[in-house]
Amino acid sequence: MSAHFSEHLAPNRYFDKNFNTNAVKILPGEYFATRDETMIVTVLGSCVSVCLRDPITRAAGMNHFLLPANKDEVNFNSDSARYGIYAMEILVNHLIKLGASKSRLEAKVFGGGNVMKQLRSNTVGQQNAAFVEDYLDTESIRVVAKDLLGDYPRKVYFFPLTGEVKVRKLKSLHNKTIIERESEYRVKVNQTPASGDIDFF
Repeated sequence: MSAHFSEHLAPNRYFDKNFNTNAVKILPGEYFATRDETMIVTVLGSCVSVCLRDPITRAAGMNHFLLPANKDEVNFNSDSARYGIYAMEILVNHLIKLGASKSRLEAKVFGGGNVMKQLRSNTVGQQNAAFVEDYLDTESIRVVAKDLLGDYPRKVYFFPLTGEVKVRKLKSLHNKTIIERESEYRVKVNQTPASGDIDFF
């Protein structure tokens, strides 16, 4: 197994029969970076994912993270943004190891949905979306596509070699599972010390 294929933090590999390709599924807190044609898949509720790609070297990857604190306001320098910064930096640094140039990276960003409607005031998704846009702007990483906010979960399929992204909006499917998974992840994080087109189908 080549080094560039074995370095990752996402252990959930499978063969996707729908797309006829090897795939890896990333869960909250994970990421995957590669120069292979392995499709990267994740399901997002209020979490966000950033797909980063260098169009020259085709080094590409995706993360999946959630800001650990539900504060009234999140900015780039707040304590609650620390985990988001870590999730972004670890992906960027891995891509650079795979031959990417930070100045060439292009981003596609997804998630930040208001899927926990049982909460009277839920701004978790908004905070995550605001953070990731702030981070990318601060780091001068160009956003070529985005699908943020809304009231629904998303399933995101990222094809690293081409940069193509397909997004399926999950109108009612598995909402409870997604909410439970993100809630468990939020507890875990809180306990831890500090191409341009989107194809909807």
